[in-house]
Amino acid sequence: MFAEVIINTNVKSLNKIFDYIVPKDMEKKVKIGARVYVPFGKGSKIEDGFVVNIKKESAFTKDLKEIARVEDISILDDDKINLAKLMARKYFCNISDCMRLMLQPGTSSKDEDKRVKEKKGKFIFLKKSMMK
Repeated sequence: MFAEVIINTNVKSLNKIFDYIVPKDMEKKVKIGARVYVPFGKGSKIEDGFVVNIKKESAFTKDLKEIARVEDISILDDDKINLAKLMARKYFCNISDCMRLMLQPGTSSKDEDKRVKEKKGKFIFLKKSMMK
């Protein structure tokens, strides 16, 4: 199984779809719209990207790398991915830039520890007595 991934970058020359091998243990987690972390480039630096398609065969079987990690939550769906592609064509920008606009605020960082987390609060309420 192979995944077509768009790398999350501003570089115009990387505005392409790259094929990656989906490891057997990740086949159920990898879905269209999922954020994945993949080795990219000669140094195999880990970059984040978004899965835009899943297929059974790839034309680029030589030197394909495996997906390193996948997030449990699928962020984007088919409609948002198609909208991002349409926006990229219309406004002459990267598809990943358009996809980044659809993310929740505070979730664009690669490092999960630096992302904004859901706020929790502790409250104390005083009950007013109805005595006269």
